[in-house]
Amino acid sequence: MKNLEKYLEIKDDVKEAIEAGKAVVALESTIIAHGMPYPKNIETALEIEDIIRQNGAVPATIGIIDGQIKVGLTKEEIEFLGKSDEVVKVSRRDFPVVLAEKRHGATTVAGTMIAADLAGIKIFVTGGVGGVHRGAEKTFDVSADLEELKKTSVAVIAAGAKSILDLGLTLEKLETFGVPVLGYQTAELPAFYSRHSGYNCDYRLENPEHTADILKAKWDLGLEGGVLIANPVPESDEIEYSVINEKIEQALAEAKENEIKGKELTPFLLDRIKEITGGKSLETNISLVRNNAVVGAQIARAFANKI
Repeated sequence: MKNLEKYLEIKDDVKEAIEAGKAVVALESTIIAHGMPYPKNIETALEIEDIIRQNGAVPATIGIIDGQIKVGLTKEEIEFLGKSDEVVKVSRRDFPVVLAEKRHGATTVAGTMIAADLAGIKIFVTGGVGGVHRGAEKTFDVSADLEELKKTSVAVIAAGAKSILDLGLTLEKLETFGVPVLGYQTAELPAFYSRHSGYNCDYRLENPEHTADILKAKWDLGLEGGVLIANPVPESDEIEYSVINEKIEQALAEAKENEIKGKELTPFLLDRIKEITGGKSLETNISLVRNNAVVGAQIARAFANKI
Protein backbone atom coordinates (compact mmCIF):
# COMPACT_ATOMS: atom_id res chain seq x y z
CA MET A 1 0.00 0.00 0.00
CA LYS A 2 1.43 3.35 -1.07
CA ASN A 3 3.17 5.35 1.69
CA LEU A 4 1.77 3.07 4.41
CA GLU A 5 5.01 3.25 6.39
CA LYS A 6 4.47 7.02 6.71
CA TYR A 7 1.39 6.41 8.85
CA LEU A 8 1.95 3.00 10.43
CA GLU A 9 4.55 1.99 12.99
CA ILE A 10 4.63 -1.59 14.26
CA LYS A 11 6.40 -2.22 17.57
CA ASP A 12 9.45 -4.48 17.20
CA ASP A 13 8.16 -7.49 19.16
CA VAL A 14 4.82 -7.32 17.35
CA LYS A 15 6.49 -7.04 13.95
CA GLU A 16 8.78 -9.99 14.67
CA ALA A 17 5.82 -12.12 15.78
CA ILE A 18 3.78 -11.24 12.67
CA GLU A 19 6.67 -12.01 10.33
CA ALA A 20 7.33 -15.32 12.13
CA GLY A 21 3.67 -16.34 11.90
CA LYS A 22 3.26 -16.37 15.68
CA ALA A 23 0.10 -15.58 17.64
CA VAL A 24 -0.65 -11.87 17.90
CA VAL A 25 -3.71 -10.25 19.48
CA ALA A 26 -4.81 -6.70 18.70
CA LEU A 27 -6.27 -4.58 21.51
CA GLU A 28 -8.16 -1.29 21.25
CA SER A 29 -7.32 1.97 23.00
CA THR A 30 -10.73 3.65 23.31
CA ILE A 31 -11.23 1.62 26.47
CA ILE A 32 -8.08 3.36 27.80
CA ALA A 33 -8.88 6.93 26.75
CA HIS A 34 -12.67 7.00 26.92
CA GLY A 35 -13.96 3.77 28.45
CA MET A 36 -12.65 3.67 32.03
CA PRO A 37 -11.64 6.20 34.71
CA TYR A 38 -8.01 6.92 35.54
CA PRO A 39 -6.00 5.08 36.87
CA LYS A 40 -8.12 1.93 36.41
CA ASN A 41 -7.90 2.37 32.62
CA ILE A 42 -4.12 2.13 32.56
CA GLU A 43 -3.97 -0.68 35.13
CA THR A 44 -6.50 -2.71 33.13
CA ALA A 45 -4.77 -2.12 29.78
CA LEU A 46 -1.43 -3.34 31.15
CA GLU A 47 -3.07 -6.28 32.90
CA ILE A 48 -4.81 -7.38 29.69
CA GLU A 49 -1.49 -7.27 27.84
CA ASP A 50 0.03 -9.50 30.55
CA ILE A 51 -2.87 -11.97 30.24
CA ILE A 52 -2.28 -12.19 26.48
CA ARG A 53 1.41 -12.92 27.08
CA GLN A 54 0.68 -15.50 29.79
CA ASN A 55 -1.53 -17.34 27.30
CA GLY A 56 1.17 -17.57 24.65
CA ALA A 57 0.46 -14.64 22.34
CA VAL A 58 1.91 -11.19 21.71
CA PRO A 59 -0.32 -8.22 22.60
CA ALA A 60 -0.59 -5.29 20.19
CA THR A 61 -2.49 -2.40 21.75
CA ILE A 62 -3.31 0.06 18.98
CA GLY A 63 -3.53 3.84 19.20
CA ILE A 64 -2.44 7.02 17.44
CA ILE A 65 0.35 9.27 18.70
CA ASP A 66 1.25 12.50 16.86
CA GLY A 67 -0.59 11.39 13.74
CA GLN A 68 1.02 7.95 13.53
CA ILE A 69 -0.82 4.65 13.99
CA LYS A 70 1.05 2.64 16.60
CA VAL A 71 0.49 -1.10 16.43
CA GLY A 72 1.84 -2.06 19.82
CA LEU A 73 1.95 0.78 22.32
CA THR A 74 4.70 1.16 24.91
CA LYS A 75 3.77 1.46 28.59
CA GLU A 76 4.52 5.17 28.40
CA GLU A 77 2.24 5.60 25.39
CA ILE A 78 -0.58 3.72 27.14
CA GLU A 79 -0.17 6.00 30.16
CA PHE A 80 -0.22 9.06 27.90
CA LEU A 81 -3.48 8.04 26.20
CA GLY A 82 -4.97 7.21 29.59
CA LYS A 83 -4.17 10.64 31.06
CA SER A 84 -4.41 13.10 28.15
CA ASP A 85 -7.51 15.19 27.46
CA GLU A 86 -6.48 15.65 23.82
CA VAL A 87 -7.22 12.16 22.53
CA VAL A 88 -9.74 11.84 19.67
CA LYS A 89 -12.03 8.81 19.47
CA VAL A 90 -11.03 7.35 16.08
CA SER A 91 -13.23 5.28 13.80
CA ARG A 92 -12.95 4.92 10.00
CA ARG A 93 -14.11 8.47 9.23
CA ASP A 94 -11.61 10.04 11.64
CA PHE A 95 -8.32 8.52 10.43
CA PRO A 96 -7.56 10.98 7.60
CA VAL A 97 -8.01 14.07 9.76
CA VAL A 98 -6.27 12.76 12.86
CA LEU A 99 -3.29 11.51 10.86
CA ALA A 100 -2.98 14.56 8.61
CA GLU A 101 -3.23 16.96 11.55
CA LYS A 102 -0.79 14.84 13.60
CA ARG A 103 -3.19 14.49 16.51
CA HIS A 104 -3.52 11.79 19.16
CA GLY A 105 -6.23 9.16 18.86
CA ALA A 106 -7.73 6.15 20.59
CA THR A 107 -9.10 3.56 18.20
CA THR A 108 -12.64 2.20 18.47
CA VAL A 109 -13.54 -1.36 17.51
CA ALA A 110 -13.82 -0.27 13.88
CA GLY A 111 -10.62 1.78 14.04
CA THR A 112 -8.68 -1.05 15.65
CA MET A 113 -9.92 -3.54 13.05
CA ILE A 114 -8.64 -1.27 10.28
CA ALA A 115 -5.20 -0.86 11.88
CA ALA A 116 -4.93 -4.56 12.74
CA ASP A 117 -5.77 -5.49 9.16
CA LEU A 118 -3.15 -3.06 7.82
CA ALA A 119 -0.57 -4.71 10.07
CA GLY A 120 -1.61 -8.27 9.21
CA ILE A 121 -3.20 -9.17 12.56
CA LYS A 122 -6.32 -11.36 12.33
CA ILE A 123 -7.40 -11.69 15.99
CA PHE A 124 -8.72 -8.77 18.04
CA VAL A 125 -9.93 -8.76 21.65
CA THR A 126 -12.28 -6.10 23.01
CA GLY A 127 -15.06 -5.73 25.58
CA GLY A 128 -18.16 -5.44 23.44
CA VAL A 129 -18.92 -4.25 19.91
CA GLY A 130 -21.14 -1.36 18.93
CA GLY A 131 -24.35 -1.91 17.01
CA VAL A 132 -27.83 -0.56 16.38
CA HIS A 133 -28.83 1.85 19.12
CA ARG A 134 -32.24 1.73 20.75
CA GLY A 135 -34.57 4.05 18.86
CA ALA A 136 -32.46 3.84 15.70
CA GLU A 137 -35.65 3.72 13.61
CA LYS A 138 -35.88 7.45 14.41
CA THR A 139 -32.26 8.48 14.94
CA PHE A 140 -30.51 6.15 12.42
CA ASP A 141 -27.80 5.74 15.08
CA VAL A 142 -25.89 2.63 14.00
CA SER A 143 -22.28 2.01 15.03
CA ALA A 144 -19.59 1.98 12.35
CA ASP A 145 -18.38 -1.24 14.01
CA LEU A 146 -21.01 -3.18 12.07
CA GLU A 147 -19.90 -1.79 8.70
CA GLU A 148 -16.31 -2.65 9.60
CA LEU A 149 -17.25 -6.21 10.48
CA LYS A 150 -18.85 -6.41 7.05
CA LYS A 151 -15.72 -5.42 5.14
CA THR A 152 -12.58 -6.05 7.25
CA SER A 153 -11.30 -9.59 7.73
CA VAL A 154 -10.50 -9.62 11.44
CA ALA A 155 -12.06 -11.86 14.09
CA VAL A 156 -13.41 -9.91 17.06
CA ILE A 157 -13.66 -11.63 20.45
CA ALA A 158 -16.18 -9.75 22.59
CA ALA A 159 -18.82 -10.33 25.25
CA GLY A 160 -21.44 -9.82 22.56
CA ALA A 161 -22.74 -6.35 21.70
CA LYS A 162 -23.01 -3.70 24.38
CA SER A 163 -26.30 -4.14 26.25
CA ILE A 164 -27.15 -0.46 25.84
CA LEU A 165 -28.02 -1.38 22.22
CA ASP A 166 -30.98 -2.96 20.45
CA LEU A 167 -29.56 -6.48 20.31
CA GLY A 168 -32.23 -7.87 18.01
CA LEU A 169 -31.70 -5.20 15.36
CA THR A 170 -27.93 -5.51 15.75
CA LEU A 171 -28.16 -9.23 14.95
CA GLU A 172 -30.41 -8.50 11.95
CA LYS A 173 -27.85 -6.03 10.61
CA LEU A 174 -24.99 -8.49 11.06
CA GLU A 175 -27.00 -11.17 9.25
CA THR A 176 -27.60 -8.79 6.34
CA PHE A 177 -23.88 -8.06 6.20
CA GLY A 178 -23.00 -11.77 6.18
CA VAL A 179 -21.08 -11.57 9.46
CA PRO A 180 -21.12 -14.87 11.40
CA VAL A 181 -22.03 -14.43 15.07
CA LEU A 182 -20.43 -17.39 16.83
CA GLY A 183 -21.06 -18.20 20.49
CA TYR A 184 -17.97 -19.41 22.33
CA GLN A 185 -19.19 -22.43 24.30
CA THR A 186 -22.68 -20.94 24.27
CA ALA A 187 -25.67 -20.97 21.93
CA GLU A 188 -27.05 -17.71 23.30
CA LEU A 189 -25.77 -14.24 22.52
CA PRO A 190 -24.24 -12.73 25.65
CA ALA A 191 -25.33 -9.18 26.41
CA PHE A 192 -22.06 -7.64 27.64
CA TYR A 193 -22.76 -7.36 31.39
CA SER A 194 -25.05 -10.42 31.21
CA ARG A 195 -24.58 -13.98 30.00
CA HIS A 196 -28.12 -14.10 28.62
CA SER A 197 -30.02 -11.93 26.16
CA GLY A 198 -32.82 -14.13 24.83
CA TYR A 199 -31.23 -14.11 21.36
CA ASN A 200 -29.38 -16.97 19.72
CA CYS A 201 -25.97 -16.90 18.05
CA ASP A 202 -25.69 -18.28 14.52
CA TYR A 203 -23.48 -21.19 15.57
CA ARG A 204 -21.74 -22.49 18.67
CA LEU A 205 -17.96 -22.84 19.01
CA GLU A 206 -16.48 -25.53 21.22
CA ASN A 207 -12.78 -24.71 21.54
CA PRO A 208 -9.93 -22.62 20.04
CA GLU A 209 -9.09 -25.22 17.36
CA HIS A 210 -12.70 -25.40 16.19
CA THR A 211 -12.75 -21.59 16.02
CA ALA A 212 -9.50 -21.42 14.07
CA ASP A 213 -10.77 -23.96 11.52
CA ILE A 214 -13.85 -21.83 10.87
CA LEU A 215 -11.85 -18.61 10.49
CA LYS A 216 -9.43 -20.29 8.09
CA ALA A 217 -12.26 -21.75 5.99
CA LYS A 218 -13.96 -18.34 5.70
CA TRP A 219 -10.88 -16.45 4.62
CA ASP A 220 -9.48 -19.28 2.45
CA LEU A 221 -12.67 -18.98 0.40
CA GLY A 222 -12.09 -15.27 -0.07
CA LEU A 223 -15.18 -14.39 1.98
CA GLU A 224 -14.11 -10.94 3.10
CA GLY A 225 -15.27 -9.48 6.37
CA GLY A 226 -14.98 -10.18 10.05
CA VAL A 227 -16.39 -12.68 12.50
CA LEU A 228 -17.94 -11.84 15.86
CA ILE A 229 -16.94 -14.40 18.49
CA ALA A 230 -19.30 -13.88 21.42
CA ASN A 231 -17.73 -14.96 24.72
CA PRO A 232 -19.91 -14.63 27.84
CA VAL A 233 -18.76 -12.79 30.97
CA PRO A 234 -17.84 -15.21 33.80
CA GLU A 235 -20.96 -16.20 35.72
CA SER A 236 -19.55 -14.95 39.03
CA ASP A 237 -19.28 -11.39 37.68
CA GLU A 238 -22.38 -11.01 35.52
CA ILE A 239 -25.25 -8.62 36.17
CA GLU A 240 -28.63 -10.15 35.37
CA TYR A 241 -30.11 -8.70 32.17
CA SER A 242 -33.36 -7.60 33.82
CA VAL A 243 -31.39 -5.73 36.49
CA ILE A 244 -28.95 -3.97 34.17
CA ASN A 245 -31.66 -3.18 31.62
CA GLU A 246 -33.50 -1.08 34.22
CA LYS A 247 -30.30 0.93 34.80
CA ILE A 248 -29.76 1.30 31.06
CA GLU A 249 -33.27 2.68 30.58
CA GLN A 250 -32.59 5.26 33.27
CA ALA A 251 -29.31 6.31 31.63
CA LEU A 252 -30.96 6.48 28.20
CA ALA A 253 -33.67 8.77 29.56
CA GLU A 254 -31.03 11.08 31.01
CA ALA A 255 -29.12 11.11 27.71
CA LYS A 256 -32.26 12.07 25.84
CA GLU A 257 -33.08 14.79 28.36
CA ASN A 258 -29.57 16.24 27.97
CA GLU A 259 -29.59 15.80 24.15
CA ILE A 260 -26.50 13.59 24.21
CA LYS A 261 -26.10 11.63 20.98
CA GLY A 262 -23.66 10.48 18.29
CA LYS A 263 -20.15 9.50 19.34
CA GLU A 264 -20.70 11.00 22.81
CA LEU A 265 -23.63 8.71 23.62
CA THR A 266 -21.86 5.43 24.39
CA PRO A 267 -19.21 6.95 26.73
CA PHE A 268 -21.96 8.86 28.56
CA LEU A 269 -24.14 5.78 28.98
CA LEU A 270 -21.29 3.55 30.20
CA ASP A 271 -20.14 6.19 32.68
CA ARG A 272 -23.67 6.88 33.94
CA ILE A 273 -24.42 3.15 34.32
CA LYS A 274 -21.23 2.81 36.38
CA GLU A 275 -22.50 5.54 38.70
CA ILE A 276 -26.01 4.07 38.95
CA THR A 277 -24.68 0.57 39.74
CA GLY A 278 -22.21 1.85 42.33
CA GLY A 279 -19.25 0.70 40.28
CA LYS A 280 -20.50 -2.87 39.72
CA SER A 281 -20.74 -2.37 35.94
CA LEU A 282 -17.06 -1.33 35.80
CA GLU A 283 -16.03 -4.47 37.72
CA THR A 284 -18.05 -6.58 35.30
CA ASN A 285 -16.54 -4.75 32.32
CA ILE A 286 -13.01 -5.49 33.53
CA SER A 287 -13.88 -9.14 34.23
CA LEU A 288 -15.29 -9.74 30.76
CA VAL A 289 -12.28 -8.12 29.05
CA ARG A 290 -9.94 -10.35 31.07
CA ASN A 291 -11.95 -13.39 30.04
CA ASN A 292 -11.96 -12.31 26.39
CA ALA A 293 -8.17 -11.87 26.53
CA VAL A 294 -7.66 -15.47 27.67
CA VAL A 295 -9.94 -16.88 24.97
CA GLY A 296 -8.58 -14.52 22.30
CA ALA A 297 -4.97 -15.52 22.98
CA GLN A 298 -5.90 -19.20 22.80
CA ILE A 299 -7.70 -18.67 19.49
CA ALA A 300 -4.73 -16.67 18.14
CA ARG A 301 -2.40 -19.55 18.99
CA ALA A 302 -4.68 -22.09 17.34
CA PHE A 303 -5.05 -19.90 14.24
CA ALA A 304 -1.28 -19.35 13.97
CA ASN A 305 -0.87 -23.15 13.86
CA LYS A 306 -3.24 -23.35 10.87
CA ILE A 307 -1.40 -20.91 8.60
